[in-house]
Parts: sequence; C-alpha cells; structure tokens
Amino acid sequence: MLAFLRGKILNKNKDFIIVEVNNIGYQVFITSTLQSALDIAQEIELYLHQHTREDAISLYGFKLFEELKLFKLLLSISGIGPKSALSVLSTAKTEIIIDSIARGDSSLLTKVSGIGKKTAERVVLELNGKLKGQITDNVQQMAVDEIDALVSLGYSIQQAQTALQQVDSKIKDSGERIKAALQQKKNP
Repeated sequence: MLAFLRGKILNKNKDFIIVEVNNIGYQVFITSTLQSALDIAQEIELYLHQHTREDAISLYGFKLFEELKLFKLLLSISGIGPKSALSVLSTAKTEIIIDSIARGDSSLLTKVSGIGKKTAERVVLELNGKLKGQITDNVQQMAVDEIDALVSLGYSIQQAQTALQQVDSKIKDSGERIKAALQQKKNP
C-alpha cells in the first residue's frame, strides 16, 4: 500500500495532479484548496490514501498528516465516499472542520455538494466523540462565522477562504476581517 509520495508535478487537472516519481507518473486526487496553490514542475510531498475498488485503484493526497487522518475518519461513515470526504476537506481548514464536528454543528458539512442534512448529522453524531476536545477554540468558530458571512454575500466557500487568507493578520475583529475580505474583491 502506498502511504507517501515525493516528486515533481507533471500536470494539473481540476480534480487531480500527476506526480512524477522515478519516471513513473501517479494520478493523485487532492483538495481544490491544495490544487489552486500548486504549480506545474513544483516539488511536492503528499501523504496518501490508497482506495481500492473492483474496477479501480485511486490515490488521494494530503499535504498534512492531520488531513489524512480526518479523511480516513470521514470514510468510516456510511454514505461518505472518497470524493465526498475530499470535498469536505476542501470546504475549510482541518481544524475548523474538526471543531465544527466536535461542537455538534453540521452546518459546515451541509455546504458540501452531495452531503445532505441527514448525512451531515450522521457524520457529526458518529465522529463527535472521537473528535471532542481536539479543537474547541473561539478563534476557529470566528473563522467559520466569517466564511458563512461571505458565503451569504455571494462568495463560494473557496473564494471566502482565499479572501480571508489575504486579510492582514493584525486585524482581529471579525467584522473588520469581513470588511477587509470584501475589499479584496473590489480591488483585485
């Protein structure tokens, strides 16, 4: 079983990258967040999950080991496959997702295409005990609220995350961070 990969990015697609390792190209599915941060010919290291089905063997790659652990936990839930789990990890930082689940809040998960309210609630119910206490921080809740505010104003989750990442780290007030993120769209 493959667990780690280090190589050069040969090609990028919407859902995956091809990583060359010793003249062999591996197709690795990654989060949209990671995909947008990568360039062709860039060296990369990824922790891997190898998913085997009757008709295919697929690789899912993660920059951080914590992302891989959360991905595997999500796969343990009935109704969550690798594509859905990857989409969950594309919605927000791992800490925010864990915090949301640990608090019993399924609203972040319902924003993922293909995950309805019942499935999101099942994820929270089944993983809550496993994640409780790992991350519960007002700062993380504030980040979720800021993303929610921008999404309600017409941003996609990805656009909201990108805009908030570009806000000056000295700005701590949530309202000011949202205003600064909105300015990013006006001044490209």
